[in-house]
Amino acid sequence: MASSTSSASLFLLSNFRNLDIPKSKTLISPFTSISTAAEQIRASPDDLVASILSKVRETNGGVSLTKEGHEEVAEVAQQLTKFCIDEPVKNPLIFGEWDVIYCSRPTSPGGGYRSTIGRFVFKTKEMVQVVEAPDTVKNMVSFSAFGFLDGEVSLKGKLKVLDDKWIQVIFEAPKLKVGALDFQYGGESEVKLEITYIDEKIRLGKGSRGSLFVFQRRRGDD
Repeated sequence: MASSTSSASLFLLSNFRNLDIPKSKTLISPFTSISTAAEQIRASPDDLVASILSKVRETNGGVSLTKEGHEEVAEVAQQLTKFCIDEPVKNPLIFGEWDVIYCSRPTSPGGGYRSTIGRFVFKTKEMVQVVEAPDTVKNMVSFSAFGFLDGEVSLKGKLKVLDDKWIQVIFEAPKLKVGALDFQYGGESEVKLEITYIDEKIRLGKGSRGSLFVFQRRRGDD
């Protein structure tokens, strides 16, 4: 009887060892999707704002970012749109002084002064946008020409609300100041911008041609 039992045990053990058990790498953990979902839940507006600011700071307005870097900024900006307040164009938060700290097309703010050749001659010091109630917008790019001559180019425009998120600004001819020189040139220009997110710290905008802008409220203006 003992011999029979021992034989049966050896038979079962032998067959168990020969089973085709899938390797662990083919197994799908039920916790994978749960973990990913938890990460998305944890991405609060404050977390996303901190993330996008960390990605665009010290990039010369986006100039030094790689293609992958621009894609990462766009991804975070897209997530922030889910938290945008209703009718942002009618909210007083839009007023104030803003630093233009990023654009997906770095030449958009500042035009030729921010082109490859322009940046070689005109080193950008800061880019600022001021939105004053009820409908005035002022853009300013300050620079150092050839490394020793300070100057700035500025635009003044009138803001018009198009709908809950879109605004239009018609700018007067730009004004250029370099050293003792101070004059206007060119003609009027027009831009349209969708406000996709705004809070006390930042404002995100998307131009009619798809350019993404990140504005940061200037210190002391909140």
